Amino acid sequence: MPYINVNQVNHYYEWVGTNTPRDPSSSKPVMVFIHGWAGSARYWQSTATALSDRYDCLLYDMRGFGRSRLSPDQQAEAAARGYELDTYADDLAELLKALNLPKVSINAHSMGASVAVYFLNQYPELCDRAILTCNGIFEYDKAAFEAFYKFGGYVVAFRPKWLGKIPLAPRFFMARFLSRPIPAAEKIAFLDDFLNADYATALGTIFTSVSKKATEVMPVEFAKITVPTLLVSGEFDKITPAELGRTAAALNPKVEYALVKNTGHFPMLEDPETYLNYVNAFLA
Repeated sequence: MPYINVNQVNHYYEWVGTNTPRDPSSSKPVMVFIHGWAGSARYWQSTATALSDRYDCLLYDMRGFGRSRLSPDQQAEAAARGYELDTYADDLAELLKALNLPKVSINAHSMGASVAVYFLNQYPELCDRAILTCNGIFEYDKAAFEAFYKFGGYVVAFRPKWLGKIPLAPRFFMARFLSRPIPAAEKIAFLDDFLNADYATALGTIFTSVSKKATEVMPVEFAKITVPTLLVSGEFDKITPAELGRTAAALNPKVEYALVKNTGHFPMLEDPETYLNYVNAFLA
């Protein structure tokens, strides 16, 4: 499997729609896919395949997640850098530099979409357009946030490997994320990624992606976006409610908004036809 060292961490990456390594003389545009919290690029495979006739699709796992696992030395390096989402935007910029990709399009999901927003504003010269899936702006609620941190801490701490061997565990684990069923293999892969995510990374990014600072900074970041952007929400998303996405899109005329009805936090998997219709119309 291909890995590349980015900011002292070996990052897993793969191409869909082209060979590995990609021919540097290719004239085909590149789309980079960014996964969400405790996930991996695996759940972007079907979307990337559907777009691979027009794009060379780059999938990668962010540090500490998926197959970008951290050695003890790398865990110390990651902890020293911290888990602020803009540091993950820096990782992406270094990844593109290492792969000699001067400009790309982006499709990012959930926490990965927040990383993408930082990336769009920190490195506007590297991206020509973006799709943000299941993202938005939260309002700060001290009691609710503290309860979320406490619950999140329990969830991250209690991840026995045997959980992945229980036949119905993936189904129950994904129930909160979904409004429609998705293929069983996708549920199994997501539970596996969750169980294997680096502890400090998973916990640290909970505190940085859902925080008082994020509620103050993200509206400013959304308003600053300068490239054409599509924000897609799932109608019944319990993780990032659709109204939060609509509010974020309203901050910037560069941001179009689309709602995929009867879906939850994974509209690209729950209703891929409708999701791709929105994406294709935007890309056209």
